Amino acid sequence: MNRSLVLFARATMGSLRDLLPIVVVIVVFQLLIIGQPFPDVVGLVIGLALVVVGLTLFVFGLEMGLFPIGESMAHALARKGSLFWLILFAFVLGISTTIAEPTLIAVASEAAAMASAEGMIADTDSARSRFALHLRLVTALAVGVAIVLGVVRILKGWPLHHLVIGGYVLAMLMTGWAPPEMVGVAYDAGGVTTSTITVPLVTALGVGLAISIKGRNPALDGFGLIAFASLMPMIFVMIFGMTL
Repeated sequence: MNRSLVLFARATMGSLRDLLPIVVVIVVFQLLIIGQPFPDVVGLVIGLALVVVGLTLFVFGLEMGLFPIGESMAHALARKGSLFWLILFAFVLGISTTIAEPTLIAVASEAAAMASAEGMIADTDSARSRFALHLRLVTALAVGVAIVLGVVRILKGWPLHHLVIGGYVLAMLMTGWAPPEMVGVAYDAGGVTTSTITVPLVTALGVGLAISIKGRNPALDGFGLIAFASLMPMIFVMIFGMTL
């Protein structure tokens, strides 16, 4: 219980520290640059308080639950010695965490509105909803494939930089063929997948797997999964754009 209180207090202080620069910037620009008082001070204070509470609970939950379960499952699957179950777990983990990403939901909705405005899809609610769903599914599939690739890299000991450089070269080449309207969406999709839900679990998986395998260094081999999770959606979303 005492350890939980310490973790919660530490998460609260961390949230306050992380939000302080944002608050300072907003206050300085609103009062000194724009030169106007805040229209709703009470609402602003309540909103910031809710953000602090939400962020604190989220970080607290990660440290208590998601990080340990991610590492323990990686240990267990490595000890089990079944490549099939390890690969399947990595694939399903990548898909499920990405589908739940709030940032991806927001970007998919905006992308659907853009596609409708540009005439890429019909200007109807059903068409926009369908486009947004397909974009999320394609991105989730890309992350699933990316996590599998990252796990195989850890198992085989492949150099990280060779795969990342090759992937970005492919993404740059595909930029010339993909519809211009989808290029920006593709690059943004690569960023939003590495957000609040995906990063903690995927990082825990990589580190736990590297710790479990003899001859692997967690600092060198345990990280890098997030790089694949950022890269692969760019390629998949551009392919998705070519099929529209």
